[in-house]
Amino acid sequence: MTVLFVSGTSTEIGKTITTAAIAALALAGGRSVAVLKPAQTGVAPGEPGDVFEVRRLAGEAVTGVELARFPEPLAPNTAARRASMVPVGPEQTAEAAAKLATEHDLVLVEGAGGLLVRFDDAGGTLADAARLLQAPVLVVTPAGLGTLNSTSLTGEALRSRGIEFTGVVVGSWPTEPDLASRCNLADLPESAGAPLLGTVPEGAGRLAPADFRTRAASWLAPALGGVWSI
Repeated sequence: MTVLFVSGTSTEIGKTITTAAIAALALAGGRSVAVLKPAQTGVAPGEPGDVFEVRRLAGEAVTGVELARFPEPLAPNTAARRASMVPVGPEQTAEAAAKLATEHDLVLVEGAGGLLVRFDDAGGTLADAARLLQAPVLVVTPAGLGTLNSTSLTGEALRSRGIEFTGVVVGSWPTEPDLASRCNLADLPESAGAPLLGTVPEGAGRLAPADFRTRAASWLAPALGGVWSI
């Protein structure tokens, strides 16, 4: 794959750290990597955002691109409207990703929140950008109770649009998983209709970058460049 969209079933569930782990493995495999963040919200000018965090953890060899930044931590379209700024639509996202794909072996497009969060006044979403490029989507999920339903709904949304559902990664696997989390490892692939491709441990983003890069392979399955298996 040249372009991979990284979405989630909600916000604050580990999309950025998962993106960084995929980028780190691709770099370690000798591939050139770009990370595209169409809309960064909740970050003031000059403050480090998600692209900064990916490059910090995966390595500065990653090309980082942010199309727009809105100060309030809201859905991109809402944040743009409240800031009286121009939103970023699916067409701009797809165009930027396609350009990066001509210059890199792998382009990771990290969304904001869930798959169908509105990016512009027309109701454009990350799914629309993926459909324009006919690019696959990786879905990051939480580990615990409720994740089966939200992952199943996300999978249905992808399939109804004819978008390839690459698989699922648990974005923050607990140090001491409860019963629901343990059962979800077996149940997620069936609910998603797509393979489980890894579990990123909680706190992974707090590791020193060198440790993060060394350990990333143990978190992700071979399809994403790692050695993890259930």
